[in-house]
Amino acid sequence: MAVRVLVVDDQAVVRAGFAAVVDAEPDLVVVGQAADGAEAVALARAHRPDVVLMDVRMPGMDGLEATRRLTALDPPARVLVLTTFRRDEYVFSALRGGASGFLLKDCEPGELVDAIRTVAAGEALLAPAVTRRLVDAFASGAVSPRPRPDGRLDALTARETDVLRELARGLSNPEIAQVLGIGRATVKSHVNAILSKLALRDRAQAIILAYEVGLTGPGANGADRQGC
Repeated sequence: MAVRVLVVDDQAVVRAGFAAVVDAEPDLVVVGQAADGAEAVALARAHRPDVVLMDVRMPGMDGLEATRRLTALDPPARVLVLTTFRRDEYVFSALRGGASGFLLKDCEPGELVDAIRTVAAGEALLAPAVTRRLVDAFASGAVSPRPRPDGRLDALTARETDVLRELARGLSNPEIAQVLGIGRATVKSHVNAILSKLALRDRAQAIILAYEVGLTGPGANGADRQGC
């Protein structure tokens, strides 16, 4: 079955452009277009899209609030945020709100459709470059949520905690394997265990949790190592 996509943007030309790219793919189909967050939530309830392409800056309900509402639905919608804004707080807020991915609007059409397929398959689309910008933002103090204790981390083994810390620094599975001196299959197994034990949907949520509990960020153990 084709992946059902809802396109959300306050500019009609932009909506039409994204819709044309999506509909040109045989395995993707646009089921609706919305001009603001409120309309997006209403259309999502009516059409149950697999993936929502979400703009951030819109009049009325913005994309961040819409993302929070869409991911709270039963079943939750998967949101891929698209924006021209490169500000780190938008990235962090979107991911913390439940978004499964983040792309800039100047991405190539092929990147967009690949991202939709990735998110629809249940994976997080969080490119290492985006994650590393978040690390830089934490280090500079531009984004500074107050670390809060989270007893769920007690369920992790020491090695799983190491993997979570490296994951939150923006490393891919092969990079984590190299840093920790373990096999790639072992890293994948640890990542799956982390998501299961912490009741997290994907890597994006794991990264946000690591920041919020202070596992990584300024002064966190191992977070100031070079080469990330």
